[in-house]
Amino acid sequence: MKSSFISRFILCCQALLISAFLTQVAVAVEPFTVKDIRMEGLQRVEPGNVLATLPFKVGENYSDDKASLAIRNLFALGLFKDVRIEVKDDVVTVVVEERPLISAINFTGIKEFDKDTLKKALKDIGLSEGRPFDKALSDRAEQELKRQYINRSLYGAEVVTTVAPAERNKVNLNFTVIEGEVSKIKEYKIVGNKAFDLAAIKDQLDLSEPNYMSWYTKSDRYSQAKLNADLENLKSFYLSRGYLEFRVESTQVAISPNKQDITITVNVFEGSRFVVSEVALEGFYLGRDNEFKSLITIKPGLAYNVTDVVETTKAFSDYFGNFGFAFARVEQRTEIDRQTGQVKVILQADPSRRAYVRRINIAGNERTRDEIIRREFRQMESSWYDGQRIRASRDRVDRLGFFTEVTIDTQEVPDNPDQVDINLKVTEKPTNSLSMGIGFSTAESTFLSFGLNQDNFFGTGNSVGVQINTSQYNKIYSIHTTDPYFTEDGVSRTFNLFSKNSKPYSTSTNYYNMNTAGLGLSFGVPIAETDTIYIGAAYDSTTVSSGTNLPNAYSNYADDPLISIPLTLGWARDSRDSMLAPNKGRFMRFNSELGLMGDTRYYKNSGQYQQYWPLGRKYTFAVNAELGIGGGIDGHDYPVFKNFYSGGLGSVRGFQQNSLQTATTYNRYIGDYSTGGSKKILLNSEFLMPFPGVGTDKTLRLYTFFDVGNVYTAQESVDLGQLRSATGLGLSWISPVGPLRLAVARPVKKFDIDRIQSFQFQIGTSF
Repeated sequence: MKSSFISRFILCCQALLISAFLTQVAVAVEPFTVKDIRMEGLQRVEPGNVLATLPFKVGENYSDDKASLAIRNLFALGLFKDVRIEVKDDVVTVVVEERPLISAINFTGIKEFDKDTLKKALKDIGLSEGRPFDKALSDRAEQELKRQYINRSLYGAEVVTTVAPAERNKVNLNFTVIEGEVSKIKEYKIVGNKAFDLAAIKDQLDLSEPNYMSWYTKSDRYSQAKLNADLENLKSFYLSRGYLEFRVESTQVAISPNKQDITITVNVFEGSRFVVSEVALEGFYLGRDNEFKSLITIKPGLAYNVTDVVETTKAFSDYFGNFGFAFARVEQRTEIDRQTGQVKVILQADPSRRAYVRRINIAGNERTRDEIIRREFRQMESSWYDGQRIRASRDRVDRLGFFTEVTIDTQEVPDNPDQVDINLKVTEKPTNSLSMGIGFSTAESTFLSFGLNQDNFFGTGNSVGVQINTSQYNKIYSIHTTDPYFTEDGVSRTFNLFSKNSKPYSTSTNYYNMNTAGLGLSFGVPIAETDTIYIGAAYDSTTVSSGTNLPNAYSNYADDPLISIPLTLGWARDSRDSMLAPNKGRFMRFNSELGLMGDTRYYKNSGQYQQYWPLGRKYTFAVNAELGIGGGIDGHDYPVFKNFYSGGLGSVRGFQQNSLQTATTYNRYIGDYSTGGSKKILLNSEFLMPFPGVGTDKTLRLYTFFDVGNVYTAQESVDLGQLRSATGLGLSWISPVGPLRLAVARPVKKFDIDRIQSFQFQIGTSF
């Protein structure tokens, strides 16, 4: 039986071979000169594209070898499902069957992803609407979709592809997805740890077993990339505490049969703890050994700390870069003495060669124009490589606030050992920012403000903003626009137009009110990388309308418009690492306003200082201090409507917005309304910490605060006993519309006249 089957199989194979041979003989033709080339089956493809692919033309020689090459070339275009060549009377006819085009790509059952995200993933592998359909490519698309779901810990996701014919040789691709349940980390085990307990180690990891904040952090979802990052964090944790021989011996990831539970087991070897005995320099340091030694942060006598080593080697590389040595190599070598538990750290340096920058390449800016980024660069093309200028360029681009991520790297130019290309990559973010504030009190049940700002208007780098406050007691309408490069040297220009109306916190319709309208123009002149001087002028008109309980301070201005033409001069320095959520650095500013024209003669000076200190990987301590003072000139009184205000959002939390005043002021003016003061003191302090369960994530944090401040009139001296203070607990979240902050405040020092506001909410500012 078996022998008969083999015999029949051999006979069939022989028949097929003979048939193929006869077919080849039948189609074989003698070479000839082509009289004409014709096309059949073309629908969308241009005949010229086909002719350009053929290895022969009219009047040229035709052969079977050229025909085979033509068929291979046409298939390589990826546009045809079938291709054949027919020859008759020295006329070559190319017969093709075009692949159908993909008319639409649809998804069904998708909840975890946005459809545009999946379409982009498929486009990266060559599958998109408008391209020819390929069955092999659709199979790859299925695998890519499954890979996307696996990255989200959806291991049970199933994908079914349906191809539906459409008109004009097109098809619709439908991907039906059954996502299933998310696979979660059931157990995360660290084996072999002795020096540190499990809680201290797991505190360094991003992945975790489920907890009450997993819905936000998704830290219980397994990801290979996150696990690799955890292993690096674990290694850094030990190496920064002297365990120089620490290593991860093995890692096992097991998933349950139902693909719902994941168990991770990491086996580690800690080794012994070593103390640094000496730091030595080897190699060539440009004859500046003492300068390089001053950059060393490695401390003999203390435990080996890989963080100090990395910071030192980076500082060395950066310092070499300042002198044009873009390819400098700084390596650390250790000599371990296991008997004494000491280690000698040797820093080996090779500056290599100097280089200059051939080209600066920018990528990732789909909205922002190239010139907006390039004008921030301090490193120029065709100039010597300068590491300090390159770092300054990167920081300036980051401080634009248009990007969530800015990275820069150096690439050697092939066959040009003294040239490098600088590659800057940015990740854009939405530049529409929203600022909001709301508060609750007995006088005004709801206090609401709204602002909309476009920081990168149509990718030009210009800023356009609108602010509206609809409070019945403090209406504000304003619009401003800023051109940060009004001149090529980086001088900015700002226009401002505003209208304000304020009145006491009272339901009486007969109470007085104050209207102010004006416009302003200012210029910002950069004098250093982080320093800017501001010069400006404004025109404003203020009218106090008479009414019930008009304060004495306003009586001199009642019913007659008062014109002011103030000139302003200011300075600001900003070295914070982030505009939205600073973690380190400082911000300082000083502003002086001088009224020498119009109906007023006055000065108004104010200053602000902010400082942020990182306390390890998780915590930040921040302080904010503001001082202000104003007064009259040439015997004129200081205009009361130029006063400073205190209390509420952005000031002393726990008190109603702009309501703070001294007891003397309360007795002199009407208690329902604070008229502010010509002198101001404000001190804020905050301690920020991770929200429990989110690890080191800084987008969601808790903070505690303590605020002190008040204002004083021109007739009063500064009495520190009149300062108000408050403390409380808040929540900070970097939301899609800006930093959102919730605070519950409790006054520490208050007076009977004070209006308390225990809950506050704001978007758009730090303090």
